[in-house]
This record gives sequence, C-alpha cells and structure tokens, in this order.
Amino acid sequence: MTQENNTEQTTQSLEFGASCTSPVFYRVAVPSPLRRAFDYLPPKVGALAAQPGTRIRIPFGARKVTGVILDIVTETDVPPAKLRHADSVLDAAPLFSPELLALLRWAADYYQCPIGEVFAAALPARLRAGESIEAAQERWRAPQNEASKQEQDAACSLLSRSPRQLALYTLLLNNGPAPTADILTAGFGRPMLRKLQERGLAECLWEQPAAKGAFDPNNSLGDSQGPPLTLNADQSGAVAAITAKPTTFDCFLLDGVTGSGKTEVYMRAMAQQLSLGRQCLVLIPEIGLTPQTIARFTERFRCPVVALHSSLNESERLSAWARARDGSAGVVIGTRSALFTPLAKPGILIIDEEHDSSFKQQDGFRYSARDLAVMRAHAEGMPIVLGSATPSLETLHNALVGKFRHLRLPHSTAVMPRAAIELVDVSEKPLQEGFSEAALTRLKQHLDNGNQCLVFINRRGYAPVLNCTTCGWSFECNDCIAQMTVHRTPPRLRCHHCGVSVALPRICPHCKSATLDTVGLGTQKAESFLQRQFPNTPVIRVDRDSTRGKEGLSNALARVEGGEPCILLGTQMLAKGHHFPNITLVIILDADGGLFSADFRGQEQMAQLVTQVAGRAGRAERAGEVLLQTKHATHETLQALSNESYAQFSQRQLSQRKLASLPPFAHLALLRVDAPDPASATHFAETAAQLSVQLSKDPRLAVDLIGPMPAPMEKRAGRFRVQLQLKSERRGRLQDHLNYLVANLDQVKLPPRLRWSVDVDPQDMI
Repeated sequence: MTQENNTEQTTQSLEFGASCTSPVFYRVAVPSPLRRAFDYLPPKVGALAAQPGTRIRIPFGARKVTGVILDIVTETDVPPAKLRHADSVLDAAPLFSPELLALLRWAADYYQCPIGEVFAAALPARLRAGESIEAAQERWRAPQNEASKQEQDAACSLLSRSPRQLALYTLLLNNGPAPTADILTAGFGRPMLRKLQERGLAECLWEQPAAKGAFDPNNSLGDSQGPPLTLNADQSGAVAAITAKPTTFDCFLLDGVTGSGKTEVYMRAMAQQLSLGRQCLVLIPEIGLTPQTIARFTERFRCPVVALHSSLNESERLSAWARARDGSAGVVIGTRSALFTPLAKPGILIIDEEHDSSFKQQDGFRYSARDLAVMRAHAEGMPIVLGSATPSLETLHNALVGKFRHLRLPHSTAVMPRAAIELVDVSEKPLQEGFSEAALTRLKQHLDNGNQCLVFINRRGYAPVLNCTTCGWSFECNDCIAQMTVHRTPPRLRCHHCGVSVALPRICPHCKSATLDTVGLGTQKAESFLQRQFPNTPVIRVDRDSTRGKEGLSNALARVEGGEPCILLGTQMLAKGHHFPNITLVIILDADGGLFSADFRGQEQMAQLVTQVAGRAGRAERAGEVLLQTKHATHETLQALSNESYAQFSQRQLSQRKLASLPPFAHLALLRVDAPDPASATHFAETAAQLSVQLSKDPRLAVDLIGPMPAPMEKRAGRFRVQLQLKSERRGRLQDHLNYLVANLDQVKLPPRLRWSVDVDPQDMI
C-alpha cells in the first residue's frame, strides 16, 4: 500500500468531505506485526497540520495506538466509508527529516520488517506512548486552586500523622513546581508522590523546557589542557582526507592498530563540523564505554554533549533525543539505536569499533546499525568514519574495492613497540585452576616490577559445568540445549542463554550421590584463585555480574586508573576502547573455542577479540607482553595471529571466503523458525523451502538454499529452533526473492505459538 507523495498535499490537514476537490487520507505506520501501512481519515475536529513524519493517535481494533504518518494521499484501496477517523495529530512538525523518514521506510523493506515496528524502534518510549516531545521534564506541585491559608492548614492537619508526606507537601507548596529529580534527591520517593496525588494534594505536570536553540559554533571548543597533541604523518593525512569536503558524503575506513590515535582523528574531524554549526553523531558498541567517551568529549568540546543508551530512564532518553533534534546538543553519543536520532544539522557520523557484533540487532527489527549508518550519511550528505583496529571483512572488502576510502594508521603512538603474542602450549601441561606455570611466573614478575596485569577469560560465572563424579551426570538447562553455569555469589546455577536460575543442588538427581564438582573455569573461580595466589594484590573483576550497578564499571576502572599494581580480570567488556597505560602483561586463558565454531565468522571474531585484548598491553612507556594459552598451538589461525598482523590474517580469510562463496562475496539471509515442538517448526521451515524452490525456477529469483536444518543451538528458552539459509551473489536478486517469499509466508496459517522471522545479512548464525 504505497504511493508517491503528492507534495502539494503533504502540508494539508483536510477533513474528509470538506470543501476541496479531493479528499485526503493518512497512510500510517502502525506498531503491529502486520507488514503493511493502514489508511485513516483525518480527525473530525481540531486537527493540527499533518505532514509525513508526524505522530498520530488512531483507533486500531479495540485499542488506541500511536502511529506515524508516512504519506498523505488522495486515493485509497479501501472504500472510504469503511475507514476510521484518526483521533488526533500529535505533532505540529515532523519528528523525522524527509531523509530519515525515507531511510526508515527503506530499512523496513530491506530487512523484511513490519513498517510499524521499524518506526516504533526509532522513537523513545514516551513518544511511542503518545506523550508530547516538549514535555521532557516531569515536575510536581501542590494543586494550583488558590487555596486559602485555612485550606492549607487543613491539609497539613490531615497529614499530621504522616510526617514524611507532610514534609513533601510543604516542599511542593513552597518550591513547586519541582523537578522529579530534585524531589528524589531530597529523599522522597515516587510512591509518596502518588499517595499525595491520590489525596488531591499533589499534581504531576510536564513542563516544556525553555527553548535552547542551536549551540554556539564559535564557542564549541573547550580550553585545552596543556599543549595540543601533535599528529603524526598518518593521523594528519587521515584528518586532511576526512575534512577536505565537510558537507559532502564520503565513507572512510579508519584502519588503525590499537593505540594509533583514532580517537584524536575523530575529534579533529568533529571540531571542524562543530565550528560550522553542524552536529556530530558517534556510535559506540558498549554502554560501558559511554561514560569515558562522554568525559573525553566533554573535556575537549564546550558544546552540549548528550548520551542515548538503554541505561537511561525514559525521561532522560527523551530529553537527550529532543536536544539532538532541536540542535541544542552539538555531540550525540550512543549505542546501536541512537542511529535513528534526528539531528537538526547533521554534520558527521562516526562508528567506533565498527566490527563489533553488537551493532547488529539480533531480534525484532534485525538491522545493522553500521550498514544503515552508511545509508543515512549518504542520504543526508555528510561524511562517515568507520573506525577499528580489526575491521570486519565486509568493511575491509568495501575499502579494498574502492567503495570506501581506506585510511591507515599502522603505527601506535606509544613509545614501546606493539606487544607480540606468545603462544603457550598447554595441551600436555598441568594447569592450576586454568593457569599454566608460565602464566603464573609472568604475573609475579610484572607485579613485582610495580606493573598492572590483565587476565582475560570470556566466560563469566564460577565454572561452566557442574557434574557428578560418581555417575558423570552434568546439569543442563531444561529449556535449552546448554550446560548450566555455576555462580558462587549468590550460589546458583544459571543458564546464560535463557536466564533461568535455580538453587545449587546438594546431591545428584540421577544417582543421589553428594560427589558434585565443578569443571572448567569462569571469572569468579579465576578471581578466587588469583586472590589466593597473590593475597597482597587487588584482583578487580569486570564482567556482567560484577558491574550490574549503574556505577559498577566506572568504579572498577577508576581503581585501575589509580595506577597501583593490580590484576584486572574480566570478559570481553575489557577488550575494546579502554586505555590502561600501566598494564604490561595480558594473559588470554582460553581462545580455542573460536577455532571450531559452527559460525563461519568464528575465526574472524576470535582474531578480532584476541587482537583487541592484546592491544591493552604496552600502551605507554612500558613494554608489553601477551601470553595466549592454547591446546592447539600449531593451528594456522593462531600461528597467523602470533607471527603476522591482523591485516595479513584478514587477507587470508578473504581469500578463503571467496573460494567458499561466503560474505562479502555473497549475500545471506536466514529464515528463523521456533516453536514449542520441533515438528511444527520443521514443517513450517519445509513449507518455506518448497516455496523458495518454486520461486528459484525463475532465473531472476534463483537463490541457493541450505536446509532447513536445526539451528546449532537447537533448543533455547523452551523453544525448538530451525533455520533455512538463502544465499545469492547478487544482493538485488536475494531481495526480490525474499519479497515474494515473505508475501507468500504471510498467507500461511501458523500453528499456535509458532514464530518466524527473516534475518538479512545475519551476523549470528547460531
């Protein structure tokens, strides 16, 4: 249900049947799983001037929902008498620019996602709920009914037995309207506010913040702390290339080894855009990197810097989103979903650690933020920089064939040379809780010299397996085909795939023996061992469990930045973006899993992780060492990582991908099916495969099929998973095939609780 915009109609809001030559209809993206837009009549009364990109309140079935107007048209496929009127138009102006609106519509088509779900993903929760964009500040006050002093005294008397409520009422009476944040800081909670509201003694309101306007481009640079950094020749060349045409689209791969000064290149390019009054959007892979990134940019730039990520509450998120949209924020930093933030004056887009898999959404609207960022930069006519020490093979291939401009930073800015990776063969050597004698000896040497050490193990928890030494029974998750991980604090068995948690058993449920023991090593177990081995040295563990609090990661990193000798122990949260100048030794306990992954990207991802972790050593004036423990020391990939650069490794990987006709030399899509029983999932996947075979008889739609087959993790969260892989060397042919396939599958009656989805350009094949 699509039609070209009639530009003469897009700014009109005419009631159906009014005195005009043609009626108009709103074509609306509705948050629903249906892959279509819906037509509505304008509101009967009191409509704002509707335009594409404005939100609209509409009846949808028995509910009232918030949609986004895609088009204003003069024709509809539905008899007008059967159309329903919209309730109201919510925005006086579009929330999205025409370019961003077009990008979201394109993304819905390309990723085979319902258009309403795409727009829902692009909006903050408060806007999805229909709240005003201007109402970003929640405030509370005592009722404004000009109450007499006697009435106020009566209210105080009513609260005399509730001194805390009385204190809050007095605060609102004397200082209202008070921001919610100030009320919470004063020690009062939301439940108390609600109690006063129920008694009619407090009311909530959303006040429009004072218009800030655009930031001052002449005052966007902060005061430098000491002399400015001197760029080396490679950095200077990269900055010159990026800033040569500041208002023109160009895509740059900034391919720089760890410690080569990529961030300084980013900031020089951003400084130019800010001086032109244009905004900068920076995407980073991890929430944990946000505080330190904001700190660096806030120190460097005087203009407002805002963040957008999932740790913010909804009010904070809406406020940051609104400041980006109205142009008052000069720098916007965020994780994957921040890509859809509207900018008043878009200037430059930067994707740091572009190779990171977290830039691909793995459920719902399965988009790649990196790929869509390139599309957005092209649509809005701005440069984009993709930065990484270990570029993805897709990005590297685009640079090698000339689609992207390849900027190399081959030298670290550190005084000492890059730390080489030394392989420690542990295949026939005894280990102490996962540590070889060589690793423990090096740890002691570096700590005795007053240095810091990093121990990397990409497995949180205490141990990955709990089994019975009498009968061999091991504890698996009932809902997944996976072992339950042992956690010590608190003592539980947890499934890291579905989140199920159960108490640690005391006896084996199979043979009733009490001889239970752990197998393998997790971060908690490694922490206990290191604390016993080095009792006078702090062991700082950084994983998802130890950093659940809002300040958990920041506090841990602050201890490391203090510079005292310590052992930093953690998972891939430590692998990227962090600068630890006092770390001189990195020990990677086990990287063998990636060598034999069911995912064809397994070795690429393992090489990226190892290279990134190794780059934490020797980043300042002290030489660094890297030890990698392995049972497969002669493996080609590990030998390449030890003796060659990542660039040489990636060239070999590209050659192998080309021979196997895998991305980036072919394009993939996965049809994923899951259901409570394997038979219905398999049957639906077989139906899809038969449809795909029929479509492929047309040469214009022919693709290669693999499957259907069980997913590598066949059962997860109580659901059996089957997948069908579609492959073509031509992206357009794959898209045409998917369009027909999805349209046919939408007509198939589904068994109860069966779900299916299409993952275009999948990053996780498991």
